[in-house]
Amino acid sequence: MTDERIQRRLAAVMAADVVGYSRLMETDEAGTLAALKYRRKQVLQPLLARHHGRVFKVTGDGVMVEFASAVNALQCAIDVQHAMAAANAALPEKLRIVLRIGVNLGDVMVEGSDLYGDGVNIAARLETTAEPGGILISGTIYDHVRNKIEVGFEDLGAQTVKNIALPVRIYRVSGTPPVVTSTSKAITDKPSIAVLPFTNMSSDPEQEYFADGLAEDLITDLSKVPGLLVIARNSTFAYKGRSVDVRSVARELRVRYVLEGSVRREKARVRINAQLIDATDSSHLWADRFDRDLADVFLLQDEVVSTIVSALSGVLPAAVTTSTRRTASLEAYDLFVRGRMLVVQSPESNRAAPVLLERAIELDPGFADAHAWLAMSHHFAWAYWLDAPERHHSLALAAARRAVSLDPENAVAHAILGDVLIYDGKPDEGAAELATALRVNPNHADAWAFLGQLKAFEGKAIEGIGHLRHAIRLNPHPPGWYYWLLGLAQYAAGQYADAVETLRHEATHRLGSQRILAASLARLGHMEEAREEARQFLASNQDFSIQHWASTQPFLHEADRQHFIDGYEDAGLPQ
Repeated sequence: MTDERIQRRLAAVMAADVVGYSRLMETDEAGTLAALKYRRKQVLQPLLARHHGRVFKVTGDGVMVEFASAVNALQCAIDVQHAMAAANAALPEKLRIVLRIGVNLGDVMVEGSDLYGDGVNIAARLETTAEPGGILISGTIYDHVRNKIEVGFEDLGAQTVKNIALPVRIYRVSGTPPVVTSTSKAITDKPSIAVLPFTNMSSDPEQEYFADGLAEDLITDLSKVPGLLVIARNSTFAYKGRSVDVRSVARELRVRYVLEGSVRREKARVRINAQLIDATDSSHLWADRFDRDLADVFLLQDEVVSTIVSALSGVLPAAVTTSTRRTASLEAYDLFVRGRMLVVQSPESNRAAPVLLERAIELDPGFADAHAWLAMSHHFAWAYWLDAPERHHSLALAAARRAVSLDPENAVAHAILGDVLIYDGKPDEGAAELATALRVNPNHADAWAFLGQLKAFEGKAIEGIGHLRHAIRLNPHPPGWYYWLLGLAQYAAGQYADAVETLRHEATHRLGSQRILAASLARLGHMEEAREEARQFLASNQDFSIQHWASTQPFLHEADRQHFIDGYEDAGLPQ
């Protein structure tokens, strides 16, 4: 698209999202969907009409609304929270639908009926940071409403917002109804833990990656402990850079224990401060400081994991830790954690990851984790981001096989090898690799997601949806491709309305999954919307053809392949 064709306008954007949506769906999926539909019709829609709001995006658990007025946007947000509180008053806590809301005023780009750009993204980020039942607004909204609406504002200062270049000044709106939650009910009694990102206390801000790497390695190691549910990195790192309340984190992620800490790396020394908290009563099960030579950092990781497991011995009496194969080269490890971080950020950052991972392998050819994440980088490039598929496919297969040969207990390597083999037309071999990954690490959310996709390809889409929802339980703030695979399985199962809601999630909407969204809309008879989604998809994927796509998909039954082909044709995608 050329700059001349991009339409822009100033808009106030309200982003609202349901707190604990995964928990509600797991408890009563049909009841939750019915309740959400009722609230939208009886609460949200009348208030939007009153305040002249236009819905431009709906997801399974959220909505984004455009207003021409900052005052209207905030007043609508306040009225929505009051109306939701009133509707919840007579319900038991476990059935209450509670919203977080973020509101921003900014420049947006217009494409059809959709809006995107920083003006939208900031509203979405504010919403994820807001407290249950609360409202956060940006400084641009505050400047326009501060003397026009009778509520209070708490200045939270300028804060760094994910994927936004400059800090955003944030205000908390006071005067909304308080949301009372029972921590003992919201937090699970099951042995479950979230490892929050470690704070970088080093004088060098460049050491941020090192602190992140240590926390991520602890997540991986703890995930192998039998009987312990461990939340995936993508979800715990959503709290990075935020001042958080441990009990709130535990409620949101549905875990009982939270590990938090800090890392200071200076010259040849490393110091880790860590504390393990039982969120049911905020008690400290364990806290310690580790001060070691930097050369001993890998032994230190093993020591921290063993100490955590010992502290949880009351709920994990039979748990034992397993040794993890690590590199002996600190320089290789530095390159590895930098590269690993880039793989999962975006298609653009992923393109820079292989160089770092390959340099780590040059320094330590036996570094299995580096080979495994190199395989993941290549696999994601071609399987999900349509980047030079022929080259990346062979490189992913070679790197994954090498990682498995170096470390047969490397869950990442087995998971990636499994998905590569599935797309290579070897579903039985792929399924065996995924089973191995889940034996080594039952908490490997990616492996559960890959398995869900495999079931959809095998004609067992309902079973696949179950696996994908379990993956999202382990990773409640997943990367966009989780929603992509869930939408694929829902389409395969004929759950077109569910697929539309899933695939309109902001994390996946403008990825390659948009073609499945177009097909789902076509199947529902929404032809104008289907054609618009197809047009947007083709604008970013000009070489796409149904015939080429069909030849690369590992469906077990031709009828399932044809089901997708029919949907793509109905949506107007080219043969």
